[in-house]
Amino acid sequence: MTDPLVQRYLDHVRFEKRLAERTVALYTLDLDKLAHNAALAGVALQQVQSSHIRRWVAQMHSGGRSGRGIALILSGWRGFYTWLGREGLVTSNPVLDVRAPKAPKPLPKALAVAQAVQFANFEDERANPWLEARDAALVELLYGGGLRLAEVTGLDVAASASARGWLDLQAGEAHVLGKGNKRRIVPVGAQAVLALQRWLLVRDQGLPAASHPCGHSVDGPVVAPQPALFIGRNGTRLSAQSVWKRLRARSLQAGLAAPVHPHMLRHSFASHVLQSSSDLRGVQELLGHANIRTTQIYTRLDFGHLTKAYDAAHPRARLKPGGSK
Repeated sequence: MTDPLVQRYLDHVRFEKRLAERTVALYTLDLDKLAHNAALAGVALQQVQSSHIRRWVAQMHSGGRSGRGIALILSGWRGFYTWLGREGLVTSNPVLDVRAPKAPKPLPKALAVAQAVQFANFEDERANPWLEARDAALVELLYGGGLRLAEVTGLDVAASASARGWLDLQAGEAHVLGKGNKRRIVPVGAQAVLALQRWLLVRDQGLPAASHPCGHSVDGPVVAPQPALFIGRNGTRLSAQSVWKRLRARSLQAGLAAPVHPHMLRHSFASHVLQSSSDLRGVQELLGHANIRTTQIYTRLDFGHLTKAYDAAHPRARLKPGGSK
């Protein structure tokens, strides 16, 4: 049976606030739960304190209720006590400063090593050779260097006073401008260097026909050269949106089950380097993370990798219930 105070509040939201019946039904369930908890604690609804609310939140959380579900319940309880305050039945709202537990951050999506290699090795023989060379170099740089999308699209062919970032293929390095305008040098692997060299051999074929790579015009005023490493078919710097589209299409052509996006390649880079080296500080520097805690999320990915390896290889992991193999 619904508590009389709760029923008065439900009548208020139904007839005065004109809330939908579905919403009123949810409020009824949540407030009946509040009244039940108060009865078990031996306190009247008007005597409930913040300590009670926190205890009940902890019980819901340990019982498996999601943070989002608890937040919705608290919202209903908060509204109830706000109404009680307006009616002069309580002096303070015990739910006011109580918040639901934060939902755990989902693990970043990363490719398995075999999937990443499959994607990096893919060649689309039917594609335009110019586009194929560019996209292959993009994949190698994103996966081989763990660069952010903005860092890759911001790269120029060579260093200059205005360059946000640039390549030094002779040294096998990419100089990038990361978050917070922090510069760092990222090693470029041998496969990425080869892919970038192949791209640079054909890159200028994508520039406007009237413009010479050095900025001279065939007939007319001088045209400013395009410094961007990666350009689109119109000769301008490749946009982030274009990279997303090209990677998505290329990953599906390569036979991967899920479409790949740029940050997935960065996550894969971090996870795979950590699996091989266990050097968390080194991965932090390569990724350009200011805080080691940001990098530590990849230890959870690494632990998942180790768990799978254990389950597949350790004889005790393969034992079925009852002791049979």
